[in-house]
Amino acid sequence: MANNQVTLHRVLKTSPEKIYRAFTEPLAIAAWLPPYGFLCTVHEMDVRVGGVHKMSFQNFTTGNGHSFGGEYVELKPNELIKYTDKFDDPNLPGVMTTTVWLQKNMAGTEVKIVQEGIPPVIPVEMCYLGWQESLDKLMRLVEPNIPDA
Repeated sequence: MANNQVTLHRVLKTSPEKIYRAFTEPLAIAAWLPPYGFLCTVHEMDVRVGGVHKMSFQNFTTGNGHSFGGEYVELKPNELIKYTDKFDDPNLPGVMTTTVWLQKNMAGTEVKIVQEGIPPVIPVEMCYLGWQESLDKLMRLVEPNIPDA
């Protein structure tokens, strides 16, 4: 792990379209993005280049939380999502940039994520562990293929 950066890689047994939807639909992202033990409220999500997003995570145990938001920088449906995040808490300064690449392959979809600019007060290892939990939840959301009755 580079300084103030995490890189993650997974292959999920589903289509790029389904993963892209999981990143761009408010109900879906609220279900999988917060690590275990956290709840997510999506306050705003305007998925277009220049559009903004705003959400908050709440610790289910303590009730404490933090909010953050940013802007969509680059979008290529079913291939690329690049966005910024900035915490509302002044003790967590700076702007993070997250880039998500999706590539269809014979097993499903290769997902590569790079998050840069993590505030120095956040241990990068903890951020990495949080992302691993989030990606586990993402897998459990997008891999089942449940037909309508």
